[in-house]
Amino acid sequence: MATIEKPKYRQISLDIARKIINGDIKEGEKLYGRSELAALYNVSPETIRRAITVLKDMGVVSVLHGSGIIIKSRDLAYKYVDRFNETESLEQLQKKLEKLIKIKKRLDDDLSSIIDRIIDYTVSLKNINPFNPFEIEIKSNTKAIGKTLSELNFWQNTGGTIIGIRRGDKIILSPGPYAEIKFGDILVIVGDGDVPMKTKHFLYND
Repeated sequence: MATIEKPKYRQISLDIARKIINGDIKEGEKLYGRSELAALYNVSPETIRRAITVLKDMGVVSVLHGSGIIIKSRDLAYKYVDRFNETESLEQLQKKLEKLIKIKKRLDDDLSSIIDRIIDYTVSLKNINPFNPFEIEIKSNTKAIGKTLSELNFWQNTGGTIIGIRRGDKIILSPGPYAEIKFGDILVIVGDGDVPMKTKHFLYND
């Protein structure tokens, strides 16, 4: 991620403030003249003027005609650096938030696209095959145990077609009319919307 470089005068003002905090320059001491500072930092006198103006406005230094630039307060130098760091952190958080918002928008767009595709596929599949498979377990309280599909007249009574029987770890596909229903079987059935209810009622009188 690219970082935005601070203005040169801001870098210089922070550098001077940190030197005051570290004790390299003490309260009451006189700072270099503007021309000397310009040469030291290899910038124009105008850049130095702006840097010193920031420190003056924050109360870190005082500028007196004839006396030059005097270090006024180490505590205010602390506050200036802390204030800048907080502002910089806030700017970084704002930039991070903007980036996350853009990412979220892309994800929302992708999610919306996927949902639309799922809906399209669902509609397409319903048009191709309106019969949805479902399963029902054979419990002890049903009249179907021990009877064949033919004896039950399963299709005539429910409208559903048994396409498979899961029996333990075995699967009986396309069971014929003489397939016998046993306790614990799981019937795999296809049919329209009313078939599950009709099948449950037929097997368990629910």
